[in-house]
Amino acid sequence: MPALTVAFCTFKRPARLDALVAALRAQESPVRYDILAINNNSPDNTLDVLHALQALPGAPLRIVTETTPGIVPARNRALTEAGNCDVLVFIDDDELPHPGLLAAACDAILQEGADCAGGRVEIDFAPHGRPDWLGDDLLGFLAHIDHGPSAFWLVDDRTPLWTSNIAYRMAYVRQHQLHFDARYNRAGASASGSGGGEDVVMLRRLFALGARVRYRPDMAVTHGVEPWRLSRRYFLRLHYLAGMRKGLHELPDFPRTLFGVPPFLIKQAMQHGLKALAMTVLRQQGALRQGMNATHALGLLQGVRARYRQPGAAT
Repeated sequence: MPALTVAFCTFKRPARLDALVAALRAQESPVRYDILAINNNSPDNTLDVLHALQALPGAPLRIVTETTPGIVPARNRALTEAGNCDVLVFIDDDELPHPGLLAAACDAILQEGADCAGGRVEIDFAPHGRPDWLGDDLLGFLAHIDHGPSAFWLVDDRTPLWTSNIAYRMAYVRQHQLHFDARYNRAGASASGSGGGEDVVMLRRLFALGARVRYRPDMAVTHGVEPWRLSRRYFLRLHYLAGMRKGLHELPDFPRTLFGVPPFLIKQAMQHGLKALAMTVLRQQGALRQGMNATHALGLLQGVRARYRQPGAAT
C-alpha cells in the first residue's frame, strides 16, 4: 500500500474530475501516494470519466463505488479502503489543491506528530461572481478557512477544520476505530453542503480523545462554489438543518416540555423570528444573520419535537 492516500468522494460532478485528478497527480510528495475516488453511485457518466483518468500516467487512481447514498457512507468507505496507509488526505470533488498540499500534510503527520491536520480553503466565485450581500462573516458557511499565515496546534473545535482539506494519521484512526457519524449524513443534492455536520462531530471526537490537531496554512485548496449556494435561501436552510440535527441528536432531555418541546426554546424561536422580520422589513444590516439565527432556532424546535415522537422516547 502507498504511504499516503488522497481521497475524494464524488457525486454527479464529472466535469470537475479531469482538473482535480490532474492537479493531484502534479503534487510533489516525500512519500509514495495514490488517489482514491469514491463514486457515490452517480447516475451519470462519472464512472466513465474516472476510468478514462485511471488509464492516464501519474499517481495510481483507484476507483470504488459506494452504493449507500450520502457523504457519510462515502467518507467511511474511504476510511476503510485506505485503512492500511499511513496518511489519508481528504479533498472534495469541487476543489483544486494548491502545490505543496500533500508535502505539508506529510510533514504535519509524519514529522510534527499530528494525528489530524488541516489547512486553508479559499473560495472561487467564478464564473458567477460574489453577490454584494455576501459578507466576509458568511464565508465560513461556504467552507472558507483561513486561520492566519502561521502553523499552530488547535485546542478545541472553536477553530474549525473541514473535511474538504484534512489529513488523518491512519494508525490513530485504526486505534480508536474512528468513523463519520451516520446521523449527520447528507444525501442527494444536499450532500454538496446543506446541513450535515459530520466533520464537526469528527473533530469534536478527536479533541475528546486528546488527539494532536495541527493547522497548516500551506495545506491549501481552492473551493469552487456552485451557483445554487449563492442565495440567501441556502444560508437559511443550512442553519435550519443544523439546528434540526442539534435538537435531534445533541440537546439533553428537558424535565419541563410542551408536547416534547421546552417552553424556553419556543420563546427563543419567536424572539429570533420577530427580530429577523423587523430587521428585514427595515432593511437593516445583519438581517440575514438574524434570519439564520431564527431558522436555526426553528430547526432546534423541529429536532427536539422529532426526538420526542420517536418510539421509546420519554413522555
